[in-house]
Amino acid sequence: MLNMDFSIPVRQSVDELEWLPSPMQGVERKPLAREDAERGHATSIVRYAPGSIFRAHPHPLGEEILVLQGVFCDETGHYPAGTYFRNPPGSSHAPFSPDGCVLFVKLHQFAPLDSKQVLVAAEVFNGLPCNQPHLLHQYQTEQVYLLRVNANSDFSVLFDEVNEAFELLVVEGRVSYQEKDLSALSWLRTPSIDLNHLKAKESSMLWLKFGHF
Repeated sequence: MLNMDFSIPVRQSVDELEWLPSPMQGVERKPLAREDAERGHATSIVRYAPGSIFRAHPHPLGEEILVLQGVFCDETGHYPAGTYFRNPPGSSHAPFSPDGCVLFVKLHQFAPLDSKQVLVAAEVFNGLPCNQPHLLHQYQTEQVYLLRVNANSDFSVLFDEVNEAFELLVVEGRVSYQEKDLSALSWLRTPSIDLNHLKAKESSMLWLKFGHF
């Protein structure tokens, strides 16, 4: 088990982690949180080498992906960097990447009745205006956003007051929380969030989740 006590805040710089092999040659992972080696709750950065494939597999409790670099593919299409999608519980696919890619992946974390298939094209990511949170998905208390900010952005006015489960991936740029820096490809998970202590240090692109682990 890795970082499975959700009552403890976690900050992690992906650059400080080593790539670990997966069961499929050419596919490597940097685990951020993991219930078991190859099953259950998992949050990871995943890298596909050029030409690598992953055998067809199901997602009994869903899969959530943000493409960070390159182009990720499966039998439904090709998805460039900036694409966000959710494959609901019971879905399956056979991924591959002809030229290689890097992904932010969350497995086995869907609410039991959250069955919506979600696909948000990379054009949304690339054209997102500053300081306008884009809602990617909402189900019950869970809300997932993309947000582009600048160094003057005030998070406390961009979202309603919250004090709940919070998760953040710094896709680009640099922010800080409680005066601790979070550079590009840093991950934060905390059981409660005070947005007054979240500060943008430069122009940044963020993936945020409220209300669900």
